[in-house]
Amino acid sequence: MTAPASFALKLVLTPLLVAAASLAGRRWGSAIGGWLVGIPFTSGPIAFFLALDHGPRFAATAAEGIMAGTASQAAFCLAYAWTALRTGWGASLVAATLAFAAATVLLDAITLPVIPTFALMAAVLVIALAFMPRGARGPIERIDFPRWDLPARMVVATTFVIVLTGVAPFLGARLAGLLSPFPLYATVLAVFAQRVEGSAPAIGVLRGLLLGLFAFAAFFCSLALLLAGQGIGLAFAAAAAVALAVQGASLYTGRRLQLA
Repeated sequence: MTAPASFALKLVLTPLLVAAASLAGRRWGSAIGGWLVGIPFTSGPIAFFLALDHGPRFAATAAEGIMAGTASQAAFCLAYAWTALRTGWGASLVAATLAFAAATVLLDAITLPVIPTFALMAAVLVIALAFMPRGARGPIERIDFPRWDLPARMVVATTFVIVLTGVAPFLGARLAGLLSPFPLYATVLAVFAQRVEGSAPAIGVLRGLLLGLFAFAAFFCSLALLLAGQGIGLAFAAAAAVALAVQGASLYTGRRLQLA
């Protein structure tokens, strides 16, 4: 694909995906919104455009990094949730971002094969869910978002995808992959929920995100295994099928835990 065509696709595909996820999250509440943003609506397009721009092998290496970034997102959720119990959204966001950065630095120095990495990420998510604050459980009310929220999300996501795919050759495939899972939408949902209703809804968002990240890890594990050998189309189709199956299982689990 030519550079202009790839750029045009980024401008169309990314905001459409983000808008669809955001509207669905608004319809069913903030915890389900958190679960939905576990779907790779930014890092998935990033991997796709890296494959188009730099080849399947580069994208496969990036997919390994993105999958490892599951642990960074778990660190983000834990840091935000525990800080939110004691202080406001600003300090919570700073603590969570620092936790994400620290985990990213550590993961950039450690490389494991794909399957052991996936097993480790699944274990990290189980542990993170166990250590989330328990006092914040319970039903989460729908939030009335301001009119500017959805356009702002679309602009931020599209900018993030364009910038990261542009600098990926300079960062290297793995570091670009590790940076791409920064939870932009979960941040928006959690911060807004905490400002409007307090810490409990924000923690509900982040617990939902942790459940959604099982499908996230499965998606990028599939890509890392398939991209180099099976090509872009088949790899993404198979990864999407695997992620949908895992996401359905996580939704069932979430409902049993009374997250929805």
